[in-house]
Amino acid sequence: MSESDTVQLSSGREYVGIDEIDGPLIFIRKTHPVGYRELVECTDSSGAVRLGMVLDTSEDVVVVQVFSGTASMTLPSTRVRFLGEPHRLDVSRSMLGRVFNGLGEPADGGPAPVGDAREDVNGRPINPTAREYPRDFIQTGISAIDGMNTLIRGQKLPIFSGSGLPHNELAAQIARQAKIQGGKSDFAVVFAAMGVKHDVARYFISSFEESGSLENVALFLSLADDPSIERLITPRSALTLAEHLAFREDMHVLVIMTDMSNYCESLREISTLRGEIPSRKGYPGYLYSDLAEIYERSGMLKGFKGSITQLPILTMPNDDISHPIPDLSGYITEGQIVFEREMHGRGIYPPVAGLPSLSRLMKDGIGEGMTRADHPHLASQLFAAYSYVKDVRNLASVIGEEELTPLDRQYMEFGEAFEKHFVTQGSDEDRPIEHTLDLGWEVLSKLPAEELHRVTEEEIDEYYGRTAEKR
Repeated sequence: MSESDTVQLSSGREYVGIDEIDGPLIFIRKTHPVGYRELVECTDSSGAVRLGMVLDTSEDVVVVQVFSGTASMTLPSTRVRFLGEPHRLDVSRSMLGRVFNGLGEPADGGPAPVGDAREDVNGRPINPTAREYPRDFIQTGISAIDGMNTLIRGQKLPIFSGSGLPHNELAAQIARQAKIQGGKSDFAVVFAAMGVKHDVARYFISSFEESGSLENVALFLSLADDPSIERLITPRSALTLAEHLAFREDMHVLVIMTDMSNYCESLREISTLRGEIPSRKGYPGYLYSDLAEIYERSGMLKGFKGSITQLPILTMPNDDISHPIPDLSGYITEGQIVFEREMHGRGIYPPVAGLPSLSRLMKDGIGEGMTRADHPHLASQLFAAYSYVKDVRNLASVIGEEELTPLDRQYMEFGEAFEKHFVTQGSDEDRPIEHTLDLGWEVLSKLPAEELHRVTEEEIDEYYGRTAEKR
């Protein structure tokens, strides 16, 4: 900046006057060398101070995104001070039971928490060799997840939903109900919501308050009318607290993030403002690495008792699973839970599609000593039978249901029972894993025993046709 004054301060350099304002971005030329994602204080002519973050830096120009926008800021009178460090968050166990905005500032009227540590929200890279392989089962109380797409402690398992589908209800239900089997250590939920409307944010808060689970939940809420840059900070703030709870407080932490599509839209918006060359669907070419930076902040580390499990939720634009957001998320994460709009239209909650959903780590966290010995074979049999139901339904739509064979009609009956009794459950219904597995055997009893090729004879003798009597 050739015509601006520079003031040297103990905590950084301050520049008077900026060169350009473009939406939420300001451009400052000829500064000292500054770091990527360095925190910035911007003071307008009235003395109001706003925080910003360095988005781009070079020898010629520095680009700063102002968190609360650039309204009332002018070129000659704006003062910019570079703080010489990234955005940091004071984190402590006392943040559980509190509500914060996307930057980690209190949004519930309470005081700022006194932190046990002050951590960089961007996190630190994890050496892959320091990771423990995820194995322990997390019970969500949702049969379609626990029975068929089991969530494992340390896993990242996204939910692919669509506009208007009940992903928010499911997210709140999982946050209320999730628990570690056997009561191992402390369990907490860190909930990050990005770009949500006020009524949705109120729903999340009241849902946790009414159930009494708020004391074990920390909420980070970035509302729809908050700046785009705040949505990019929100998951990082939430994960910074999760890392402290897991690796300093020895807690098992479930991080639920909704909606990652809003996060990606903000990334695209800021990339466009910066004039970057777009990639697929206008998203920046670094979308994959940016998502990986968030998703990979989960897992278990050798020598630490705690763990971080991620459950990101994203809405697929036009229900297109090949869209860049779900497509890239699927490459990074260990499976996906997919919502089906047709099931939702038939009143099925949660509308979890049986066939496209999978949990790649499920096989390592179920079975004898973890859930129940019959669980792996039962889940495989349910998948196989429901897959055949889809084929029979397609055939019935062509030739008519009355032309089906007696066996095919039994499969149709199984499909109805599977969706109405196994998948469907109340939004406040918490099913233990034993109940979920018993329901699986109950619906399988609609089929002849000779059709069950993926379970053992011993399992058929013990469970087939008997679970309904037990209940």
